[in-house]
This record gives sequence, C-alpha cells and structure tokens, in this order.
Amino acid sequence: MNISKVSSSQIEIIEKNNDYLSFYIKNNLVLSKIIGEFDSNLKEIENITNTKINLRGNLMIVRGDLNNRQSVVQIMDNLIAKFVNTNSIEKEDIKTIFDVTKMNRAEENPNSIYGDNDAIKTAKKIILPRSEKQKFLAVAVAVTFLLEDKVKKIILSRPAVEAGENLGFLPGDMKDKIDPYLIPLYDSLYELLGYEKIQRKIEEGIIEIAPLAFMRGRTLKDSFVILDEAQNATFTQIKMFLTRLGNNSTMVINGDPSQVDLAKSKESGLYETTKILKDIKEIKTINFDHNDVMRHPLVSKIVKAYDDYKKKEPNGKS
Repeated sequence: MNISKVSSSQIEIIEKNNDYLSFYIKNNLVLSKIIGEFDSNLKEIENITNTKINLRGNLMIVRGDLNNRQSVVQIMDNLIAKFVNTNSIEKEDIKTIFDVTKMNRAEENPNSIYGDNDAIKTAKKIILPRSEKQKFLAVAVAVTFLLEDKVKKIILSRPAVEAGENLGFLPGDMKDKIDPYLIPLYDSLYELLGYEKIQRKIEEGIIEIAPLAFMRGRTLKDSFVILDEAQNATFTQIKMFLTRLGNNSTMVINGDPSQVDLAKSKESGLYETTKILKDIKEIKTINFDHNDVMRHPLVSKIVKAYDDYKKKEPNGKS
C-alpha cells in the first residue's frame, strides 16, 4: 500500500523515517470528531494497530511497525471520508476499516474504502463490507437498488415458524400475529433509512414485508426480493419462493443451516436447494463463516468455537 495515495484532501504526510511517521490533518472540526471524546477513538486505533500515537495540535506522530504506521494513516483517511459523507463516526468503524485495509494491502489496493464501489451508500449511513464475502449485503443492496431506481419495490420475507394453526391463538389481527416474526427485517431497514422514511415507503407499497406463505401465487417483477431465515423453510416453500421470480428482479436467500427451528416432523429445504441449484451459472452461493460475523467481536469467537467443536465431535458427544 502506498500511503502517499491517501484519498482525503484533509491529510498531508509530513515526514516518514525509520522511527516514526507524521501527518497533518487540516480541519480542526473533522479532527475533533475523528479522535472522539477524551481521545477514545485514538486510543482504540492505537490498540488495534499496536502503535503509539502523539497528537500535537493537528499533527499526528505515529510510532510502531512500518505496516502498522501505514494502517493508522489509512484508518484516519477512511474515518475522515466517512465523516464527510455521513457526518457520523461509530466506534465499530475503526475495527471494520482496519480489517478491510489489511485485505486491501494484501491485494495491493491503496484506495479509500469509503470511495470504492464496495461501499453501499444510503441516505442515513454507509455500509462497508467487513470481509470479502460481505460485498453483497442483501438488505443494504436492496435499498441501494431502490434509491437508484434499479427496482420499483423491495420485498422482504421470512418463514413464520409455528405459524399455521398456532397463529389463531395469538392476540390481534393477522398483521399483529405475523409482525413478531418480521421484526429483524424492520430493524435492518430502520437502520439504513430511518423509521419515518421506511414507514412511508411501506404505506406506499414500495417496501413490502410479509411472511413466506404470502408469496404463493405471485409473480414478483421489478423487485429486489429477500427470503431471510431460509433454514426454517421447507424444500417445497423455497421452491415456491424461487419460482415467483419475475422480469427485472433479483432474489436473495439467506439462512443458517445450524439454526433450524422447524418441528422434527419437517426438514429444512435450504441445504438441499443449494445442492440442486449449484450448477446454474446465474445463481451464486456464498458460504459465510466466523470471519464474516458482523456483530460483537465475541460473537465471532463463539461461532468459531461451536464450529470447531462440531468438527471434532460431529455427534455432539465428548
């Protein structure tokens, strides 16, 4: 990575030598937002890059391993770019940028993360893939397609496990009975565009959130369609969903085969579906592992621990 190719006009490299690297950040307001309250972001950057950073006014002096010093510049560059684009900085951005800059360095890609084509931009925030496999983030891409007029509608669906007869015992009308199963989809949309915009688009029918059973008999045209939690759909249900595909539409099926909640009398159709469709060139299957977990860092370690245990003890016995 050539650090002279940083994308932000806010950074000026002052000196590079064997002992330290120094660079100047031109805008005081940007600098104050980037370093965080009580320099909390700066301390986090030091921690993850294993460097020592001294701030003298607008001049930042970085000591540590050469590659780690370069990482600090790249992190700062991308934090500035994100702040300029979104007027916000989140602590998790630091770790995300660090991980992706390492990947870029391995690929000899010096470009700013928030300036490349993999960053998914919405009105409220920029979504950055945290790993190579995450370059396709379904809900974020769907929102981007809608904002860019590539589709006319977003349709999000999940199987309502234990729906059927059990729905009758839940209070309220059909919407009240179904909504608890769909809350994660609402949450993802609210995070990207905000509550008011999403509610307005739902009322206008531009965004539709519905249980999988409601897809039957439809042809979904000019839409970005997502089936979430597909491990809880049967083989017949997934086939029904896929055959709803209409002109100018994109479909995405998400699921975790290790978290099936179906009754023992029913089998998940997700794994079988991936085997059946694997030779169709227009369909791509992406398998995620613990490195792609987007939540708290501890969650990634937990997922890896379970994966490792399963590999050692396939029957779950010690």
